[in-house]
Amino acid sequence: MAVKDYIRERFFPHIWCPGCGHGIVLNGLIRAVEKLGVQKNEIVMVSGIGCSARIAGYLDFHTMHTLHGRALGFATGIKLSRPELKVIVPMGDGDALAIGGNHFIHAARRNIDMTAIVMNNRIYGMTGGQYSPLSGYGILASTAPYTSVDQSFDIVQLAAAAGATFVARTTAYHIQQMIELLQEAILHKGFSVVEVMSQCPTYFGRRNREGDAVAMLKHMQKITTPIGSKAKAEHPELIERGVFVRKELPEYCEAYDTIIRRAKEGK
Repeated sequence: MAVKDYIRERFFPHIWCPGCGHGIVLNGLIRAVEKLGVQKNEIVMVSGIGCSARIAGYLDFHTMHTLHGRALGFATGIKLSRPELKVIVPMGDGDALAIGGNHFIHAARRNIDMTAIVMNNRIYGMTGGQYSPLSGYGILASTAPYTSVDQSFDIVQLAAAAGATFVARTTAYHIQQMIELLQEAILHKGFSVVEVMSQCPTYFGRRNREGDAVAMLKHMQKITTPIGSKAKAEHPELIERGVFVRKELPEYCEAYDTIIRRAKEGK
């Protein structure tokens, strides 16, 4: 299939602000699916509410647009009823780790076979630029006019500690790496988490004086480095990119089927 075959062209132009990183994530996801040769009818995309959640409306897969923070709960039901389908759940940082935090850690703990894409732009963009669980200390936001005093989550550490069996991080700048990581995440049997650091020039960039989208992309290039690089040893403050967790554990749906079979057999 051609790339354009995965898009619902009737819903374009999209609603994202000029320079938003989420459009880059959309591009990367389409190319990852195309390279895998997965048919549209083999994919279900479940999203919640927010800028990031709008990605589901632009892709011609089976899609479900659900409640804020509850996408993983709905996705769990879909996967249990139709385990043969590939389930992809795009979320924002607030959607995934604020109201959706409980669903996130338990989906990871259960090792349900789905791919969670967390688009981390460190802000609530759709509702006016409030700070999120990933904004970090000293960040300006509409709800933190004198800067935030909250420390941020580390998605990679949180997902790994909760039991996710595939955990990776990349940025909107590193598009080729993003495509490769999404491919591996979709193929992985278990709960996969891919954090994509994504720029929000409208609310985060302007308020925190990080410049336009190009400047923010260049900044992401500057502050990140591959896992285990020499640069990381010399500059510990750099954020690492790549695959942090890749392991095999019993998958939830298969284990649940075993329980059902035992119950039917009376064992």
